[in-house]
Amino acid sequence: MPEKNYLSVDEVAHAMGISKSYAYKIVRKLNAELDKLGFLTVSGRVNRQYFMERTCYGTKQN
Repeated sequence: MPEKNYLSVDEVAHAMGISKSYAYKIVRKLNAELDKLGFLTVSGRVNRQYFMERTCYGTKQN
């Protein structure tokens, strides 16, 4: 199965090791940023690539 282009709140919570309620806050914040940039967003989901870029998971370490 190909990798999805979005992450659910549960996946964000699991990836970051945080509670589901805090993951909702993060997803809302990231979606608000995307909305300001003119992108369509889906409630309870966040773009995987944007999530990776905005968190420490998207940075490359040497």
